[in-house]
Amino acid sequence: MGEAARTFEDLRVWRMAHEFVLDIYRYTQGFPAEERFGLTSQMRRAAVSVPANIAEGFSKRGKSEKVRFFNISQGSPEEVHYYLILANDLGYGEPAQLLTSCDEVGWMLQACCSAVRHSNFQLPASSS
Repeated sequence: MGEAARTFEDLRVWRMAHEFVLDIYRYTQGFPAEERFGLTSQMRRAAVSVPANIAEGFSKRGKSEKVRFFNISQGSPEEVHYYLILANDLGYGEPAQLLTSCDEVGWMLQACCSAVRHSNFQLPASSS
């Protein structure tokens, strides 16, 4: 196993989720202006909640608390997945690569939850 993460930014799943958020922001820039407070806002908020909950969960000391925040973050990729299908059906752009990235983040979160649940050690918590 590799070196222990010292901050949430060291987590591969967080880095993937953060990159996904940046991709979602770029994708939604091309949406019609009337979607600014609708689909654009909803999709961005759901995407942002993934790395935000990973970061918050990282600081938790107990396994159950870490898993709880990772579980919360797992719902958001599914929400974004739907928004991407909707955006495609509305003709707002081809989301194939984003759908793949969305699924990868979801799978990695599932693996993280499982790893934390079945570990015999406490994951490091930030010093805050």
